Amino acid sequence: MNKESISLDNLENIKGNPKALLPIAVFLVLYLGMGITFEYVLKVPMGFYNIPIVAAFLVAIFVACIQNRKLNFDKKMNVMAGALGDRNIFLMILIFLCAGIFAGILGRSSASAAAYLLLDFIPSQFAVVVLFVVAAFVSTAMGTSVGTIAVVSPIAIEVAGAAGFGIPFCVASVIGGAMFGDNLSFISDTTIAATSTQGCAMKDKFKVNFWIALPAALAAIVIITAISFATDAHAVVTGDYNLIQLVPYVLVLALALAGINVFAVLLVGIVAAAVIMVGSGNLNFVGLLGNIGNGISGMYETIMVAVLVSALCGLIRIHGGFAALLDFIHKVFKGHKSGQLGVGLLVSAMDIATANNTVAIVMAAPIAKQMSDEYRISPQKTASLLDIFGCIVQGLLPYGAQMLVALSAVATAAAAQAAAGVTVQNISAFDIIPYMFYPFLLLISVLGFIAISPKRKKK
Repeated sequence: MNKESISLDNLENIKGNPKALLPIAVFLVLYLGMGITFEYVLKVPMGFYNIPIVAAFLVAIFVACIQNRKLNFDKKMNVMAGALGDRNIFLMILIFLCAGIFAGILGRSSASAAAYLLLDFIPSQFAVVVLFVVAAFVSTAMGTSVGTIAVVSPIAIEVAGAAGFGIPFCVASVIGGAMFGDNLSFISDTTIAATSTQGCAMKDKFKVNFWIALPAALAAIVIITAISFATDAHAVVTGDYNLIQLVPYVLVLALALAGINVFAVLLVGIVAAAVIMVGSGNLNFVGLLGNIGNGISGMYETIMVAVLVSALCGLIRIHGGFAALLDFIHKVFKGHKSGQLGVGLLVSAMDIATANNTVAIVMAAPIAKQMSDEYRISPQKTASLLDIFGCIVQGLLPYGAQMLVALSAVATAAAAQAAAGVTVQNISAFDIIPYMFYPFLLLISVLGFIAISPKRKKK
C-alpha cells in the first residue's frame, strides 16, 4: 500500500469495520469506568477530573496502532501525522491559546463586577433573573461556563441567603445562564471546536445558534421570574466593582458580532485587557505575565486532547471504523431531519461518556462532517447542533465539571458559614437538576428547529 492510498482525503472505498471502533470503547471503559468508581464508589471529590484524560487517549491510540496488520507502523504514523496536519486543527489550537490568554489576564474579579453592578440597581424579586443574565454575559465574554460558574456561584449563594431564595434555584440559574453564554461565545472552546472541524465561520454558526438558544433563554427567564415572584424576597447583596474591567468583554463581543476575524478580535481584547488591568492598578507587569502564563496553561489539556483525538480519529477512519458507524447511522437515520437528530445523539453519547462537551465535539466532528455532506446539512447548522446538544447534556450531567464546580462552591460556603455559626443548606446535583430550566427548554427548541429546518441546496 503506497502513501497515496492511505491519504485521509481518499476514503470513499474503505469498507466498514466495526472492530476499528475498539479504541473508542477502550477509552470509554477507562475514563468512564474509573470516573464512576472514583466519584461514586470511592467518593473522591471531583472524581471524574482526577482521571488523566490524556493518558486514557494515549492507551486508545496504542490499541488503534496494534490493529490492522496490513498497515505497518510507519504508515500508521503517516496517517496520524496527516490528521494532525489538518489546517483546522492548527487553527483551533491557535484560537484556544489566544482565548486562554484573554481570560487569564482579566481573571475572576472582572467577571464578578458584572454581577454586583446589576444587583446594585434591581429589585430583589429580579435577583435570580439577574444571576441568569450575568452568568450568560460573563460566559459569552469569557468563553467558559466552568469559569463563570466558579465566579458567580458564590454570589448566587449570598443572594439566596440574603433574599430568601432556595440555593438550588439560584445555583441552577447560574449554571443555565453560563451554558447559554458558553454555547454562543465566539471564544468558547466548544464554538472553536465545532466551527473549525465543520469548516464554517463563527458568525454564521452564531446566527443559527442564536435563534435556537434565544427562545429557550427567554422562556427560562419567564419561569425564573414567575418562581421569584412567588417567593417572599428580601434585600439582595452588593459588593465592590470596577466598571472599567468590563470594557474588554464588551469590546470583544461587539467586534465578534461585527464579523471581525476571530484572531483580530482576540488580539484587540488581549491588548485592551492588559492596558486596563495594568493601568487601573489591578495588575503589575509581573502579575500580567503570570496571568498570561496561567491562561495558556489552562488550555494545555484541551489542546493535547484535540491533538490526540485527531490522531486517533485518523487511525479509526483508515481502519474502517467511521465507515462502519456511518453504515449503522444510514440504517437508523434515513432523511435530512433524522440526520440532524443523529448528529445530536452522536455528540450527546460522546458527552455522556467523557463528561466534557469540547472533547465530545472533537470526537464526533469527523463523523458529523460526513453526515453533513450526505444528509445535506449546512456546515453552520452541523456546528450548531454539535455545540447545542453538547451544551444540553453537559449542563445536566451530575458528574460534569459545571455541576461539580457549583456544588464545590456551595460546600465551601457551607463550611465558611458553619465556622461562623450559621447553617447553610448543602445540596446535591439532584437538588439542582429540577431547576435547570434552560437545558430542558433548549432541547425543546432545537427539536423544533430540526422539525422545520430546510435541506441545504445541492451545489
